[in-house]
Amino acid sequence: MQLISSRTIPFLETPSLVPGEAREALFKDESGSFLLYLADGNLVSAREERVIPLGLREALIWLNESAQDQGSFWT
Repeated sequence: MQLISSRTIPFLETPSLVPGEAREALFKDESGSFLLYLADGNLVSAREERVIPLGLREALIWLNESAQDQGSFWT
């Protein structure tokens, strides 16, 4: 598995307003499939982690998201 790109996204935890950083990483496996790893970096409550399989188009969209659109795969 190969790491393609990673980034951190600052956020405010609700309702405590404690600042945090979510982490996202895009991987490509041996078969050419893409996996997006999401971790919320939450220190107050239980940490949420997800792995989402992506197609080539979705991976390109994630790579080219503008700064204000980053984090769109959390919804």
